[in-house]
Amino acid sequence: MLSEFDIIRQCFDQKGLSAPETELVKTGIGDDCALLSIPTGKELALSMDTLVADVHFPSSAEPALIGARALSVNLSDLAATGAEPCVFTLGITLPEADPDWLMAFAGGLKSIASRYNCALIGGNISRGPLVITVQVHGLVETGNAILRNGASPGDKIFVTGSLGQAGLALKYILGELDGFNAEEEALLHNAYFKPVPRIEAGLALAPFVSAGIDVSDGLLADLGHICQSSGAGAQITLPAVPVSAHLTHRLSEQEALAMAMTAGDDYELLFTARPEHEQSIMALSLQLDVPIHCIGTMTSGSQVICKDAQGAEISFEKDGYQHF
Repeated sequence: MLSEFDIIRQCFDQKGLSAPETELVKTGIGDDCALLSIPTGKELALSMDTLVADVHFPSSAEPALIGARALSVNLSDLAATGAEPCVFTLGITLPEADPDWLMAFAGGLKSIASRYNCALIGGNISRGPLVITVQVHGLVETGNAILRNGASPGDKIFVTGSLGQAGLALKYILGELDGFNAEEEALLHNAYFKPVPRIEAGLALAPFVSAGIDVSDGLLADLGHICQSSGAGAQITLPAVPVSAHLTHRLSEQEALAMAMTAGDDYELLFTARPEHEQSIMALSLQLDVPIHCIGTMTSGSQVICKDAQGAEISFEKDGYQHF
């Protein structure tokens, strides 16, 4: 049976995953606290998510995929803030110390940590139900962080990528949909377990953005957070919403739109900007090779209103994922 310190040493304190000593990281894994030295002119951006087995991921999933998802979804919060990733901490409870499971899980973490230059600096391991908590740390120029409270009436609303694919993937993973070929199954697994944090886009867009968030709980729910924080409303033009083509091939038009608007887990960037910045934003879309779509306008009031091509107001049964 592996001890707590065996697990740390064998699985997590490895090159490519744990942080070496640098100007930023003064002390990493192996002490009671990690120590960071924040560069002058920078602010430390922190975000933490807890993922519970069979709530936020299927416990039967491959451990490498669980590890990749746990870090990726947290990095998306840094992208939404316009922050550059630097390090993360990990808290995990496990029913048992299975060496094969742990090494595969650490490998999934490592694949994302090395890709986004975000190394592990410490954390905690305990016995219990499978629960994974990741806290990411990023750096942003002082005063330049993207927050939710800066949107004003007249601002344009934008979203990166396409929406709904992760919702479709979850239905497939849970056995609610079938009939996919091998290529489609691989794509769906990646959509759910390896969402792409829009780090580069967040950094590049930050000078133009008035408010932003990542799409984790659903576009309607997350736009509602911007509206609430900014004291404004929003009007969405539904034909402009980028519904994933994979949905339209499997679902009715109405079902596909509802999934794109409410399913969440896509981790695309949803943001607002003044109309005069739209041309610059679209130029960045081409430069970054990241689709960016203008889907509506911020308004006075407090409600999120959705309209179809004829201008008729459309409502949905729910706004997005509810944690309770």
